[in-house]
Formats: sequence, structure tokens, C-alpha cells
Amino acid sequence: MKITLNGEARSIDDSIKLQALIDQLGYSGKRLAVEINKEIIPKSQHADYIIKDGDNIEIVHAIGGG
Repeated sequence: MKITLNGEARSIDDSIKLQALIDQLGYSGKRLAVEINKEIIPKSQHADYIIKDGDNIEIVHAIGGG
């Protein structure tokens, strides 16, 4: 299926859950903000949220600095 991830078109497996996509991208265990179709998805829902064809996903990774 096709999605848009951070402004770029991508093909991903059908019926993939959000947490699996986060894992594939190498973001597991990192502080993230995830928005799908302009709606924030809380971390508590990442494991259960099933990505749908055409979803527009924005993932922002918090990077500390000083």
C-alpha cells in the first residue's frame, strides 16, 4: 500500500501497525511525536494503530542538545 511519510511517497506492507513502522525506521525507544492525517497519535496507541492506504504520516524525533 502507499502512504506519505514526512512528505515523501512510500510503499509499505499492508496491515502494518504504527509501532512496526516505527521499528522498521529505527526509531524504537526514541522520543517521537507521530501525526497521521493531521491527528496526533499518542504513544499508548502506536502498538494497536493500523496504518491505512493513503495515510499521511509525519514522524518527528526529539533530539536533545545544549
